Amino acid sequence: MLKRFELEANGTTVSREFFGGLAAFLASFYIIIVNPSMLSLAGLPHSAILTSTILIAAFSTILMGVYANNPILLAPGMGLNAFFTFTVVIGNKTEPEVALGIVFWSGVLFLLLSVLKIREKIISFIPTHLRYAISCGIGLFIAFIGFEKGSVIVDHPATLVQMGSLSPMLLTFFGGLFLTGLLVSRNVKGSLILGILITLVLSIPMGRLWGDEVLIRWNGLMEYPDFSYFGKINFLDSFKFSLLPTIIAFMFTDMFDTISTLIGVSHAGDLLDKTGQPRNLKKSLMVDAIATMLSGIFGTSPTTSFIESAAGIQQGARTGLAAVFAGLLFLPFLFFAPLLSMFPVFTTAPILVLVGLFMMIPITKIEWNKFEIALPSFLAIILIPLTFSITQGMIVGLLCHYFLSFCVKVLNEK
Repeated sequence: MLKRFELEANGTTVSREFFGGLAAFLASFYIIIVNPSMLSLAGLPHSAILTSTILIAAFSTILMGVYANNPILLAPGMGLNAFFTFTVVIGNKTEPEVALGIVFWSGVLFLLLSVLKIREKIISFIPTHLRYAISCGIGLFIAFIGFEKGSVIVDHPATLVQMGSLSPMLLTFFGGLFLTGLLVSRNVKGSLILGILITLVLSIPMGRLWGDEVLIRWNGLMEYPDFSYFGKINFLDSFKFSLLPTIIAFMFTDMFDTISTLIGVSHAGDLLDKTGQPRNLKKSLMVDAIATMLSGIFGTSPTTSFIESAAGIQQGARTGLAAVFAGLLFLPFLFFAPLLSMFPVFTTAPILVLVGLFMMIPITKIEWNKFEIALPSFLAIILIPLTFSITQGMIVGLLCHYFLSFCVKVLNEK
């Protein structure tokens, strides 16, 4: 079994893959808490969506590892779950079961584009310098999320954002960040995992010895999974021409999120094939499409590749074995989900900032002295975090690139 992952050829070991999978899981497990809370606003049962979220994350991540041999974690995507809840169900007043059908058919369309290799052709239109820029933009995006979760950056009505006020939470965040950074600088194995545990320990006194908010609470040990919403999908009523725009919207949002994530984490972790493309690209896209289809059947919003997979790659993950480990780590929480509340998003905030730093490395490969390269790259890098959307930053960068390329070509011909 281990021969399939070619550990020696990829310069890795079983232990390194395990810690990489653990890092990716700990950076992403918040989705188990957030996704059910989001979809319950649309009237879906919280306990059933919790079970669906865990099952689809585990299955699709393991499939990515075994079939595509990539250390990429998949789970119901943030943004896609908000679109499902607020636009499709609440805004358009679509029945939740019909909305799940829309998710399924978007996955079918997604899979069709993958089989016809249309998505691979789309990726080939993204120039190398923009791939580097997307990786850097995702890095800033991840770091921004980390700063926001750590209360370092807060909203402001006039300036949009500002520095958070000095507080125990702020000091705890920087304590976790600096101590984890020290471990990384000393090349300590499992430093990101240790960093999460350090931040957890530092957070325990919050609300007890200092501060007003209790971050770490004991919410129990065990609860049984709820399979009541599994297979509740309405295939027929969702397969209507009037719903085609919504199906296409889901498909394109998921597609560009996946493409940009694969490009970003692959370049940051040097997981590229001989042609410079993300490794095992076709198989990875197929897995993502299948996961989206199954999301509707399992009873949740679309599943997509997670940018937090970069945490595992930076921890040393190089093969699909890390994804298998990460997927398996989801399964116990079908019964022990309350334990996850011991690790609030705050505990992973310093690690997200460090992952953002690691993903900035490709910025040195961009030819900044060439304006037709510098401007599209800069737009992609800056707009991904500022628009809070990987897709929008990538699209603006691409439009700028092809506009400038066209103009330069016309002027040269004259």
